[in-house]
Amino acid sequence: MTEAADPFVHHPVLRSRIIEPEKSRFRTFEPSDLDAEMKARGMPDNWRYSDEDREALRKAALAGREGQDIWVFAYGSLMWNPAFLFAEVRHGRIEGYARSFCLYDVRGGRGTPERPGLMAALDTGDHCDGLVFRIAADLVEAESRILFKREMLMGSYVPEFVGCETRAGTVEALAFVANHDTPQIRTDIAHEDKVRFIASGSGRLGTSREYLENLADHFEALDIDDKEVFGLLKDVRAWSEGPETAPDGH
Repeated sequence: MTEAADPFVHHPVLRSRIIEPEKSRFRTFEPSDLDAEMKARGMPDNWRYSDEDREALRKAALAGREGQDIWVFAYGSLMWNPAFLFAEVRHGRIEGYARSFCLYDVRGGRGTPERPGLMAALDTGDHCDGLVFRIAADLVEAESRILFKREMLMGSYVPEFVGCETRAGTVEALAFVANHDTPQIRTDIAHEDKVRFIASGSGRLGTSREYLENLADHFEALDIDDKEVFGLLKDVRAWSEGPETAPDGH
């Protein structure tokens, strides 16, 4: 495939909204970096995937695609901080899935047991808008390892290739889909609790509100009307201003 001279050729507006991969903390992140913190939180030694198990999952996900470019679908923080080197980025939409604020965080990422945080996962639904990044074939091995250390830290997701529609055609993209067998994925959270968790959750990665605001900023830049994201942000801002303006869940 011919390389795009400029990765942002389709969407120049994203140039200032995506952290340069070389400057991302996730490029040098190792899952073992968190072991001491998790032990202090009372987590068992096997709180995360072992390096061997994660590598096996990576190889299984990419099997049969050796020597090819791969696309990665981003619906959450990968949109502004992918950390992997990419040759091209496009607005993409996948059908049959939806962004769901069901990733319940009490492990210090963007929330704690005292103040839980909430982020998005990809679940079944109508459709999901996001970004899709192309990794050049000669970089797939190294860059996908960086990606899997971050996204497949625990068992929150299942890696799957899905069809992704873009203005330049449909591509097969790697997506990280919610794993309902793990306690981190919770689809039983009431709207008012989602608002509270997002408004107050905070951790080593920042706040849950910043996460939501970054999503909204990208959608505004791309002129995407995501009713859930903008609706949640409106309610989070109201909650933060005081109980008299907070949503009542109706």
